[in-house]
Amino acid sequence: MRGDGDHIPGYRVVIVTLDSHAAGPAARVSERLSGEFPGLNVSVHAAAEWAENPAALEEARIAVRHGDIIVANLLFIEEHITAILPALQARRDSCDAMISVISAREVVQLTRMGELDMMKPATGPMKLLKKLRGSKEPSANSGEKQMKLLRRLPKILKFIPGKAQDLRAWFLTMQYWLGGSDDNVEQMIRFLIGSYASDRAFKGARAAAPIDYPEVGLYHPDLPGHRLTTNPADLPQPANPVATVGLMMMRSYVLASDTAHYDGVIRQMQEAGLAVLPAFAGGLDGRPAIEGYFAGGKIDALVSLTGFSLIGGPAYNDSAAAVAVLKDLDLPYIAAHALEFQTLGQWASSAGGLGPVETTMLVALPEIDGATNPTVFGGRHGLDGCQGCALMCQSRSATKAMAPCPERIISLVEKTKRLALLRRKRNADKKVGIVLFGFPPNAGAIGTAAYLSVFESLFNTLTRMKADGYAVDVPATVDDLRDAILKGNAKQYGQEANVADHVDADTMVRHTPPLKAIEAVWGPAPGKIQSDGRGVFILGQQFGNVFVGVQPTFGYEGDPMRLLFEHGFAPTHAFTQFYLWLRNTYRADVLLHFGMHGALEFMPGKQAGLGARDWPDRLIGEMPNVYLYASNNPSEATLAKRRSNAVTITHLTPPLASAGLYKGLSELKDSLTRWRGLAPDAHERADLAGLIETQAEAVDLTERDPDRLWLTLLETEDALITDGLHVVGRPMAEAELQEHLRVMAETDPETRVRIENLLRQETELGGLMRALSARYIAPVPGGDLIRSPEVLPTGRNIHAFDPFRMPTAFALQDGAQQAQRLIEAAGEMPRSVALVLWGSDNIKSDGGPIAQALALMGARPRFDGYGRLCGADLIPLETLGRPRIDVVMTLSGIFRDLLPLQTRMLAEAAFKAATADEAPEMNFVRAHALDYAAKMGVGMEEASLRVFSNAEGAYGSNVNQLVDSGAWGEEDELADAYQARKSFAYGMDGKAHKNAGLLQAALKDVDLAYQNLESVELGVTTVDHYFDTLGGISRAVKRAKGGQEAPVFIGDQTRGAGKVRTLKDQVALETRSRSLNPKWFEGLLKHGHEGVRMIEAQVTNTLGWSATTGQVDPWVYQRLSETFVLDEEMRRRMAALNPQASVRMANRLIEAFERNYWQPDEATLAALQAGADELEDTLEGLTPGMAAE
Repeated sequence: MRGDGDHIPGYRVVIVTLDSHAAGPAARVSERLSGEFPGLNVSVHAAAEWAENPAALEEARIAVRHGDIIVANLLFIEEHITAILPALQARRDSCDAMISVISAREVVQLTRMGELDMMKPATGPMKLLKKLRGSKEPSANSGEKQMKLLRRLPKILKFIPGKAQDLRAWFLTMQYWLGGSDDNVEQMIRFLIGSYASDRAFKGARAAAPIDYPEVGLYHPDLPGHRLTTNPADLPQPANPVATVGLMMMRSYVLASDTAHYDGVIRQMQEAGLAVLPAFAGGLDGRPAIEGYFAGGKIDALVSLTGFSLIGGPAYNDSAAAVAVLKDLDLPYIAAHALEFQTLGQWASSAGGLGPVETTMLVALPEIDGATNPTVFGGRHGLDGCQGCALMCQSRSATKAMAPCPERIISLVEKTKRLALLRRKRNADKKVGIVLFGFPPNAGAIGTAAYLSVFESLFNTLTRMKADGYAVDVPATVDDLRDAILKGNAKQYGQEANVADHVDADTMVRHTPPLKAIEAVWGPAPGKIQSDGRGVFILGQQFGNVFVGVQPTFGYEGDPMRLLFEHGFAPTHAFTQFYLWLRNTYRADVLLHFGMHGALEFMPGKQAGLGARDWPDRLIGEMPNVYLYASNNPSEATLAKRRSNAVTITHLTPPLASAGLYKGLSELKDSLTRWRGLAPDAHERADLAGLIETQAEAVDLTERDPDRLWLTLLETEDALITDGLHVVGRPMAEAELQEHLRVMAETDPETRVRIENLLRQETELGGLMRALSARYIAPVPGGDLIRSPEVLPTGRNIHAFDPFRMPTAFALQDGAQQAQRLIEAAGEMPRSVALVLWGSDNIKSDGGPIAQALALMGARPRFDGYGRLCGADLIPLETLGRPRIDVVMTLSGIFRDLLPLQTRMLAEAAFKAATADEAPEMNFVRAHALDYAAKMGVGMEEASLRVFSNAEGAYGSNVNQLVDSGAWGEEDELADAYQARKSFAYGMDGKAHKNAGLLQAALKDVDLAYQNLESVELGVTTVDHYFDTLGGISRAVKRAKGGQEAPVFIGDQTRGAGKVRTLKDQVALETRSRSLNPKWFEGLLKHGHEGVRMIEAQVTNTLGWSATTGQVDPWVYQRLSETFVLDEEMRRRMAALNPQASVRMANRLIEAFERNYWQPDEATLAALQAGADELEDTLEGLTPGMAAE
């Protein structure tokens, strides 16, 4: 009788570990040992399976319950530990031995073998174990210390005294396991049975010493014996290889002969004509293999097949050391990964792709090393095999052995080969495709990108390419370059840009593999977008061996109802053909996406770990992709890296300056200065107060108290604005540089000097040239220069963050303070807050807005013994000192993709608050959850869901696109779009579950809506994402509350201490400091075409706030009209620079009138209409006055 009383015959050795690589050796040795040890059963249970396969977890628990000797190994992750720890604890005192190695402290301390009991205080030689047992305090260094000790294991064994036999046995067990071949696993089992089995027939069985295999070596499936060597000359290679690739593999898989996934890569690479050096190194440190086999120019590309960071593994990562090694190699570094936390079939059928832990370990941490092109290449099959592509692979192993993913391996090999050949190719022979963006269509938007003067930057880039030996014909001037692309033969074909080629419908049908999926959405080829009915146009211009093309638009402009779809939809025929043309007709060696940002990386498909049927992968295929990206946007840049294989090259954002005052605002300040300088009883004060009131009214300030007016003016004057657009290849002008340094007031002198020195350098063109030659691009964190000087120098490969460390201690402190400011701004304690969370502001603030959400709910993050985020706990009410506030959190799609651990943490915080044994009047989360559970007939787990976002693989609420199209009637249509797109709840499993009913119920209880400003460079009227998210949810709240508006607040922590403003005040501040400020719009207009588009976008975004919240004062539209349309000189100046954007701006102001957002007098309206008509004439090619003749 064993365990819980159920009788299971035989003797059971149970191994609980992270993955299944030991399952093969265990199964094979069980057969060999069964004759000598009758009834012996050896089972391996992989914790990585448990999240997706609850039956496997239950099987593991049963095995532990009946285990005689139990080995626990590589249990680092809290959810794995939590799942199995109670079973291990319950069995510990009843089994013959429990050996826990290379795991978290709470697992290691369960070790009990003979006289060795790690629950007891360590004495004598057993003090050695303290380091391996781990510390009680969470520490990011715990894993590194453990791994360093493991590397010294053979030396340690020499110094353990003979009398400490159980201690020696524990170390020997670890040594057997780390050398985990069939032979070593067999001898480990012999050793443990012989030493600790209670069965006398087994006691005393002899075991051979662990076999020492090379810590560093090479592997090839065609080598004899164990298929290992230390001599590269032993490796079979193809004749006349076109390039050589270094492969990094896990030593444990090689020793366990669980290498089918590696074999698939090696054979495919050699079949493609690549020589390979497949190397491994023990201790999860790739440096010895690199030094031994790759350094010194021996390889053209490095591919890590380990799935981990280069130095570290599941317990830690040393990115600084990895970057130093990779810089010396200076070649493409590709991180591929095999799946352990789900089967290949589960991954293929998943809308999200990789799970939260997989995304963090396999993708995010290698990115910090500078890894690119994340690609799945293998995994384990379930019973149903994999249906992810046409190959329909089936399981061929009874031991859950690793299997290759042939389709992904072909893709991985082609990516690697292209990068290796690109590195070898002469610049003069390279064909480069440069991609410009042009969304929205018919808006004068072609060749625009956030913060970037595209054509000036492109001109400088082409000029540098020519100097570096590229065969490129550079136009004489920037204007000539712009005209060659935007004009050319455009009018002849009725297109927005020059037509470079035409793909006929027959060619499309023959050569478009996903044609059926496209036609299901857009109808038969060639479709209606960018088409003449016979085929589609490829827009752009060729300059020698450089083609500058215009990425087609999404396509829903002509059919806005598509914006109400919950999920994304296939790209248009034109969009698909653009990338197929670049790949198959133009045959680009490398693409350069020029500026932030395009649509490719937002196409439908998995969030991470893309497969054959995901649209970004279908479109760009294996073409090397370089992406010029603003340094302050790590979130969207990371999406481009993960979903379009991009190597991102950072560029600076425009220089910052104080807004200053102008015209009437300046005159008002002069009067206020005089008033403040007068004695309280001065007789002039009364007259001056009257003048101040008149001047304030003239600039639309309703405040009459001089002291408050003074503060308003100071806030406007000190507001930071961008000075124009950034130009790649042009150093910052001296005056701009000094003003930028001046507004960085809180920077210490040493940092200030360093920043000044770096800003004087030009590093971006050099970074682009290195990327176009497939060199290693060092990683750099993203952020705002004013807060994160480490973004300098630019020209590096942007990465996001270490997801395990967010939110930081500082972010938690800061977030709690900002949450308190919000409560105070609300006037009375809110019961429920609708909070919008973006990826960018959280990444750049180390989790500040996340911390605000936690603080409102009265929760804190939980970190494991390795300092890694693993969940949330509640702050006791007596410590919190106020009720828990309910928080309805809506996440951007990018937040959902990049912060899956934080998504689960927030869901856990809401669940724990909802289920806490607390009075509802002190816990509004619980009060609402109980109400929802009763009314909806659901359990508390569902009623407590508070984290909402898009469906997996979808992005945005599309409220912004509806507003931009103008194709909406009532404001409630915007609420429809928001709720259709954002009604997917994310629970503690991190997966999406559509729950529109719960979202509707939660919105009905919202008292206020809130979002943080993302950046000093961005205002709420600068980009449309703000009204898309915060505006969208505000409109949905109003409808849910039966037409009752909830106040909307903006948190501003971009400069020093945080501040909370009403949305109306924020829009007014930005209108005065930016939109109407000559310093701001003249800075943009000096860039011509692109600058006018940026001004038009500001006006459109202002309209978006009226549509979604009604929080825009009418004077805003009056002043915008006077400044940009009614002023004849300005109107004609802008029309000459960008007629399309100018027309849109005028029509937006008229739309605002038509939608009753302002009511100009008849004269103003007539003048506005006349101005719009004139702009339309200019767009049609008529000069002012011609239409009347």
